[in-house]
Amino acid sequence: MEETKKEVKKPAKAKKDNRLALKYKKEVVPAMMKNHGFKNVNAVPRVDKVVINVSFGDIKDNTKSIQGVIEEIALITGQKPLVTKAKKSISNFKLREGQKIGAKVTLRGTRMYEFLDKLISVALPRVRDFRGISPKSFDSFGNYALGIKEQLVFPEISYEKIEKVRGFDICIVTTAKNTADSLALLTELGFPFKGK
Repeated sequence: MEETKKEVKKPAKAKKDNRLALKYKKEVVPAMMKNHGFKNVNAVPRVDKVVINVSFGDIKDNTKSIQGVIEEIALITGQKPLVTKAKKSISNFKLREGQKIGAKVTLRGTRMYEFLDKLISVALPRVRDFRGISPKSFDSFGNYALGIKEQLVFPEISYEKIEKVRGFDICIVTTAKNTADSLALLTELGFPFKGK
């Protein structure tokens, strides 16, 4: 009789932390505790999630163009976007209830840090006439909003393959309680604010 060999499961490889995630743990947290008076490591603000939103605008009736925009956002973020639909009809905007009007992606964890690292180190420096991002785009809850005018600043997007240059909005949601703490957090992470 032959003995059946039992399959031995190999231990799952631990995911390596992204460069920006390691920077947050090793540099940002100690700097925030020292400079901003946080007594506990868990009290230090962190980036909770990043929401990327694109509006279809003039192409909301063109299914092929919509698919192209969805693929571009998926390439940039590494995650398939959710298509948003109109909640009610508005005749002035030629909008019908249930019509596709945009796409959004919510990034958390490793993908979020990878996207932010790419945004800070690759995409923003490629913006034409870039002099830094505005420190005035915070809301009262410590979240930061940023608009990108063209998707071409991301290296995944090829100029030959795009149908039209279009932008999208990025909202960085933090656990900071106020604007000052959020600004300090994003500055420590390496966001190039004007005047910093």
